[in-house]
Amino acid sequence: MKKLLFLIIFVGSATIAQAQWTTSFHISNRPFVAVNKQLGEKWLPEFRVDVDNSFEYTGVELVVNYLFVQNETYQFYGGLGGRVNYFSGLVIPAGLNIYPFENKSFGFQMELAGVIGDVNFLRGSTGIRYRFNKN
Repeated sequence: MKKLLFLIIFVGSATIAQAQWTTSFHISNRPFVAVNKQLGEKWLPEFRVDVDNSFEYTGVELVVNYLFVQNETYQFYGGLGGRVNYFSGLVIPAGLNIYPFENKSFGFQMELAGVIGDVNFLRGSTGIRYRFNKN
């Protein structure tokens, strides 16, 4: 099921034309997939869905990240958002996207996020990221 959901989000985000869209897969004890669209030079709103569990325990997040430092090889960001359904509450992420290859579309990410709400916890994740339509 998680592979199907990842594929749907991956393909869906790839078909949206003429935009700087990104998709990612975050690996942690509560893995999730994400899709975002960079707005301007600094804003990165992102929609996230938990995977690897039943629909009853699937959480949904919407975060707005601000790119504090960025160049062709890396981006450092922090943000604020919320999550609903499972472990509902406020999400405060801070992370790093790294694009180490010559093709700057594929990269890696790592993030630390505080979740405050039904249950308070600190979530760490690492994973992969792909940018579509990178000029």
